[in-house]
Formats: sequence, C-alpha cells, structure tokens
Amino acid sequence: MLSFSSKQRYFLYGSATDMRKGFAGLSGLVRQHIDYELLSGDVFIFINRRRDRIKLLMWDATGFALYYKQLERGTFELPVAKERGSLELSWSDLVMLLEGVEIKSIKRRKRFRKTG
Repeated sequence: MLSFSSKQRYFLYGSATDMRKGFAGLSGLVRQHIDYELLSGDVFIFINRRRDRIKLLMWDATGFALYYKQLERGTFELPVAKERGSLELSWSDLVMLLEGVEIKSIKRRKRFRKTG
C-alpha cells in the first residue's frame, strides 16, 4: 500500500524530469544525482518542466511504488533551493505542494524539532 507519513524523508529532484520515465529511469536518476539510499523507504519527488505533473517514487518492503499526479489546471509551486541538486522537504511541505498551497506565503510558528 502506498502511504506517506511524517516519519519518512522527502527529496525533490532539482531538475525537470521526463515523465515518460518509469521505475527504472527514475531510480537511475536517484542513483546518479541524489546522494541518498534508494531502498531506504525515503520518497523521491520528480516534477516535469511545465510543473503540471509530479511523480513520487519510494521503495516499500517488496518493491517500488509510484504515485503520479497530473493537474488539469495550474502548476505545482517549487520551493526555492539554495543550490542545484536535490532538496529535502518536510511531510507538511509535500502535502502543501500537492494541494496547491503557495508555500512562500506560509508563516510557520516556532515548534520543537528533534535534532539528529
């Protein structure tokens, strides 16, 4: 079953992705360009150039799972990355990205964060 939680880590691939890529093509991008373990259960996020399609790739206990969403209208807002490459998102950032919330306008209140 494909499910996402705040216990997982989410990595946004920094370049536009060809959405014709399947499991092998997307996992190849992770191996080549994202410095995290592919089989860890982390979620890897890919967005096309027009930003109207998104794929999320993750490994569950028995194989790869893929979530694919295509917008009928509008685009996904990408968070601003400090440098080219991958960007780690929080679970709440992913939910806002998928739901179309403008991330720049969000003001977060202070909360406890466990380090490490």
